[in-house]
Amino acid sequence: MSGRRNDGIDPAARSRARRRALQALYAWQMSDTPIRQVIEQFRHEQDMDVADIGYFEDLVRGVEGHLADIDQALAGFLDRGIDQVDPIERAVLRLAAYELRHRIDVPYRVVINEAIETTKRFGADHGHTYINGVLDRAAALWRADEVRAARQR
Repeated sequence: MSGRRNDGIDPAARSRARRRALQALYAWQMSDTPIRQVIEQFRHEQDMDVADIGYFEDLVRGVEGHLADIDQALAGFLDRGIDQVDPIERAVLRLAAYELRHRIDVPYRVVINEAIETTKRFGADHGHTYINGVLDRAAALWRADEVRAARQR
């Protein structure tokens, strides 16, 4: 049985795409390798066939294409400069900020939950609490109507 929803989206494949996007963004941040090369390297990995490759590419290219806007938008929610944030947490925040700001088809709670889970898996011991705090405040501003509606339920 497939995990696809009625709209054709496979949530497990999307989760895997986010994890791979996080890893690709981390590699890009750390190496300064052009994003197209990073994407190509990840496309040829064996486990990419179980990820939503289109979503993976949208996330990675979206973060790169909107990087200045994303970093500026995140700045008001951080207790330090974006460059001082742990590299894994920085990649998670950029990825989630892209989704919150440019993928309004994805519910904000899904974005935040996925960011927390990937940080638990790849980040520092308590990094997920930092990510949660930043993204909760960001979502309250960037997705105010959606957050307000969810809180009234």
